[in-house]
Amino acid sequence: MKETKIVLSDREIPKQWYNIMADMPNLPKPPLHPGTRKPVGPDDLSAIFPMALIEQEVSTQRWIDIPEEVLDIYSLWRPSPLYRAHRLEKALGTPAKIYYKYEGVSPAGSHKPNTSIPQAYYNKKAGIKRIATETGAGQWGSSMALAGSFFGLEVTVYMVKVSYDQKPYRRIAMETWGATVHPSPSTVTNSGRKILEADPGSPGSLGIAISEAVEDAATHSDTNYSLGSVLNHVLLHQTVVGLETKKQFALVGDYPDVIIGCCGGGSNLGGASFPFLLDKIHGKDLRVIAVEPISCPTLTKGEFRYDFGDTAGLTPLLMMYTLGHDFMPPGIHAGGLRYHADAPLVCQLYHDRLIDAVAYGQTTVFEAAVTFAKAEGIIPAPETAHAIRATIDEAMRCKEEGKQRTIFFNLSGHGYLDLTAYADYLSGKLEDYAYPDEKIKESLAKLPVIG
Repeated sequence: MKETKIVLSDREIPKQWYNIMADMPNLPKPPLHPGTRKPVGPDDLSAIFPMALIEQEVSTQRWIDIPEEVLDIYSLWRPSPLYRAHRLEKALGTPAKIYYKYEGVSPAGSHKPNTSIPQAYYNKKAGIKRIATETGAGQWGSSMALAGSFFGLEVTVYMVKVSYDQKPYRRIAMETWGATVHPSPSTVTNSGRKILEADPGSPGSLGIAISEAVEDAATHSDTNYSLGSVLNHVLLHQTVVGLETKKQFALVGDYPDVIIGCCGGGSNLGGASFPFLLDKIHGKDLRVIAVEPISCPTLTKGEFRYDFGDTAGLTPLLMMYTLGHDFMPPGIHAGGLRYHADAPLVCQLYHDRLIDAVAYGQTTVFEAAVTFAKAEGIIPAPETAHAIRATIDEAMRCKEEGKQRTIFFNLSGHGYLDLTAYADYLSGKLEDYAYPDEKIKESLAKLPVIG
């Protein structure tokens, strides 16, 4: 019988996260204080983060232990299965071998609890009572609400307004787990009110929602801020995905030639690929491809320079590929891929040519999602459907060239709370939107100049 699911036992959940900072040829430049423009120190971050996460943010230690309490909760869904996509291979008529790791088995339906659980754990240990955070498509907000319910933390979520309206079931999931959800920009914070004064009909952006959440955390002593992507400690926690996958490939005597992941902030791509990039850094022949929408082409059209992580300029300046912190993305359905920049770790690796990047329009992405759903049965989240589009294209290249390559992608979440997007696609309402180059130049011209 052909192997379809490659499954590990609970005992085989990795006991440590992998920190790629120990092996990168070049580390990212340090974050800069938004006021002084000098490198930030632990004291600068302690107003919104617990010290344990600050230490992980700056650590260059290769392996970092996963706390027992976190492993206990991980075991509710980890290890997640690795699938061989036999049916998709047959439908495409490709000689390629296609594998996908299915992170939709988590209670929140995505990979995001891999970091929300440890973040909630460290905040609880530090005596924090409430978490303020943002969410785009709702995957991160759902995951933080879930984690808050496990550790007895209040959770306040600022949800990008266009997603708040497009994805009501994500909001309902957050509220079911006990979170309070505000459409962003909101009237709750100074930064939100300022945006609304200038543009009452603002659809919102992740940058705006981050400003609101950071302001909320910084102005309440019992509250910390929590981020679902971009930062080093977030990508660290997600490496549990790639570490499990390496064990699973070993069980079937295979290894990927190509690793593909959708990329909005970078946590999904980093988590799946970093343990393999360790091998590439040491000489392994391997391609890693970040896939983004043409409406928010951060890696493919952004500039590598210092920028704020939020719209209001409250966060440290990070060295990233960016479209500009006041970038206002269109309201595409892949809400988790609408961030104006990417994780500094991913950006540095892309800059050093250890990662490639491609961009697609949303209609061809949904076409690939439907092809996958008909073959494999799982309806994927719009975000992860970008990875499926690139996977199918790579598999068809194998067919054209008559070559067998092993392709692995991370199916970072299911789309069962995103069916409105599929309804729009199936009814022909979706349109592609390539963000204009002149708009990008206009936004980039406003970036701070760092000496």
